[in-house]
This record gives sequence, C-alpha cells and structure tokens, in this order.
Amino acid sequence: MSAIRNDWTIQEIQEIYHSSLLELVFRAASVHRQYNDTAEVQVCTLLSIKTGGCSEDCAYCPQAARYNTGVEVQPLMKKEEVLAYAQKAKDAGSTRFCMGAAWREVRDNRDFDRVLDMVRGVNEMGMEVCCTLGMLTPSQAQKLADAGLYAYNHNLDTSKEHYSEIISTRTYEDRLSTLENVRKAGVTVCCGGIIGLGETHNDRINMLHTLSTMPEHPESVPINALVAIAGTPLEHNSKVDTWDMVRMIATARILMPATMVRLSAGRTEMSVAEQALCFMAGANSIFAGDKLLTTPNPSFEEDDAMFKLLGLMPRVAFKEEKEYRAEMIS
Repeated sequence: MSAIRNDWTIQEIQEIYHSSLLELVFRAASVHRQYNDTAEVQVCTLLSIKTGGCSEDCAYCPQAARYNTGVEVQPLMKKEEVLAYAQKAKDAGSTRFCMGAAWREVRDNRDFDRVLDMVRGVNEMGMEVCCTLGMLTPSQAQKLADAGLYAYNHNLDTSKEHYSEIISTRTYEDRLSTLENVRKAGVTVCCGGIIGLGETHNDRINMLHTLSTMPEHPESVPINALVAIAGTPLEHNSKVDTWDMVRMIATARILMPATMVRLSAGRTEMSVAEQALCFMAGANSIFAGDKLLTTPNPSFEEDDAMFKLLGLMPRVAFKEEKEYRAEMIS
C-alpha cells in the first residue's frame, strides 16, 4: 500500500502532475482503490446562511460588497429555515451539511451565538456539520467544536505566490493561522482551492505542495473550477478545461491518499462522462443541491441519476468514527 507522506518535494509533485494523463489517472485510481471504497461518494450540501456584503476583495467572489454582481445582501437566516433545508438535504442523500456566511472573520456577537445554535441543531440530525465563516480565533474554533462542528472549510484558493493577485484584504498566513486554530480545536479540516484564476501550472503544484506537506493532511480537499461571474474582476477568464480538473484531482489523490477529494464548483459545465473521469481519478465527494452559495450546481435529481448510472452510493455520515468504534468493540 502506498504510504501516506507529508514530505513531498516540489520536484516530486511536478513529475506526478506533468506525467502522461492516462498513466496519471491509472496511478491515482490504483491509490484510490487502496485507501477508499471507490463506489462510495460523500454527498454534501452547502447553504449560504448569510449572503453578500462581504468586505473582502476576493477577485472571483460575487458576494464581495465592492463588486456589482446582482447578488442581493441577505441577513443571517433563522435557525428553523436552516434546519428545514438541512432536513431536505438529508432526505435527498446528503450526509454532510455545510453552512457558509459571507463574513471576513467571525465576531463574538449574537450572530455567532445563533450560528453555534444552528451547528447544534444540524449535529442532532445525525449529519456531519461543516461551516465556512471566514477567519477564526482559537476560542471561536473551540466554541464551534464544543457545539458539535465536524468540519471547517477555509480554502487556500491558490498558491502563496499567486495569492496577492487574487486577494489583498487578508494574507496567506491569515488563512494558515485559521487552519491551525481549527486543527487544535479538534475539528476536521476542509481546505482546497480554485483553478482558473489566471494561475500557472506551477501555482497549482505549489498549492498542492502546501496542502500535502501539512503536519496532517486536510480530511477534505475541494478542487473547484472557477465559475466566472459578471461584475467580478475575473468575469472574462476562460472556462477551465476538464482535463485540468482531472489532472488536479488525480495528483491530489496520489499526494493525499486517505483524504476526501471533493469535485466542487464547476460541475454544471461538465458532462456525466467528464465527472466519471474525475471519480475514476480519485474524487470521492461532491456538493449536491441547486446552488453552491450563490453559483449554479446540478440538482439532487441529476446527481441521483448520475449515481445510478455509474454505480455510486452515498457515503454514510461519520463513517470513520463508526468504523473506529466498531473496531474497539470487536
């Protein structure tokens, strides 16, 4: 079995990333088979619980207040509305529910208390609950953990070298600091990036190097294709080639064998055959539901039909914890 390593070199990753595509997919599929049930895909649902009006200047994001993208600013949703949406997602096969708020950072106020209450509510439904709320302090990460948070999403977006071309309102170190706070609180880490931001292949390799050389690999790595939104600085960027997504997913799978590699934004532009290649290359998680925060996404019904065609089944919630408990009992 391929060993799980945290000491990958840039040169090793370059050699993997630039290898012949069919050989790369075959190698990634072989690693995937060693560590995961290849028929199993985790279905996650992402809901924007507070939309628009963000003070950040992320060049890809329609929720930034400084861009005119047509996104309406909406206040924090009520707990009852969020739990109703979570129940709908659970009924449709989702086992992880992620709540996103367009904040630069979490503040210790009434809104954060309301989010903690939402976390408790979703956790009680038996779903893995995830949040993406911006930067966190150690005490805020601990409060989320105490409320039952299973995962926290905080993407690197791109390489450290390309980062300043995309965002100026927070640093790469800020992102790494939040991830460290999440890890110390005992919450699992969901951290990946976006391709199609005008970065080079080396930028993609450098981002994968940062992720794969963390002391512990993120439990979940979303690979997003840019959805170019009118009104953002990147609105004229070209569509990401499917082969680039396959290459990124395959390389991520080889570097981080046991991680959930998430085929995320951009699926509406991909055929079932193209998505099947991504699953073959090692993707074993998707976001389901009509929207990813504010951008389009395939419907539950479309994904259900794809799963049936490809012989895929949704991964159960808390699978690793359940397997661990079963081993301890036996």
